[in-house]
Amino acid sequence: MNQDELKKAAALAALEEIRTLAQGAIVGVGTGSTVNHFIDALAGCGLRGAVPSSEASARRLAAHGIPLVSLDDIGAGTLPFYVDGADEIDPGFNMIKGGGGALTREKIVAAVARRFICICDASKKVAILGNFPLPVEVIPMARVQVGHEIARLTGGIPRWREGFVTDNANHILDVSGLAIDDPRTLESELNQIAGVVTNGLFARRGADVLLLATASGIERSARPG
Repeated sequence: MNQDELKKAAALAALEEIRTLAQGAIVGVGTGSTVNHFIDALAGCGLRGAVPSSEASARRLAAHGIPLVSLDDIGAGTLPFYVDGADEIDPGFNMIKGGGGALTREKIVAAVARRFICICDASKKVAILGNFPLPVEVIPMARVQVGHEIARLTGGIPRWREGFVTDNANHILDVSGLAIDDPRTLESELNQIAGVVTNGLFARRGADVLLLATASGIERSARPG
């Protein structure tokens, strides 16, 4: 199987994971190439609606006739599921996300979900996070100063994702050269830098279930502990 076929297999496994509980439910939907397969499979699933984590996912959901729901619409309620991919996931189910630039909205929707289902192919599973550059969403006026502070704090190399603007009208710094052995602490430290909106470490709210597509089939596992 090629990588796109593996992504589709993971997406279809997520549909099976939620199918019996999805009738009439509202589900959180992530962003990216793997999630696009999941969105395509959702048509006709009987959902009451979906909360998208990006404008791109909203457009794809709408094209399939799936009602769009905002977090304001559900009030103080929770989503039963949030389905999204990862750029990297470690053995503790901590993730790097944001390669597509939707990390802030992804983090918001994930925070409201009772269960976060991560779907990805086997290439995304790593022993330690950091080989994939860590995205950090920043207020445009603070981009240079935030970059200096990130370099001082982490020893990493921040690079402006030039020409890219997030759905929130902000910029992205991609930080390379990291080996992240304490993702929860680093996530909090980066978020304390003035001018940072959020960063792509999903450790304080990591995945609950991993559906990993491999050449030999889907491997399902749950968050340790």
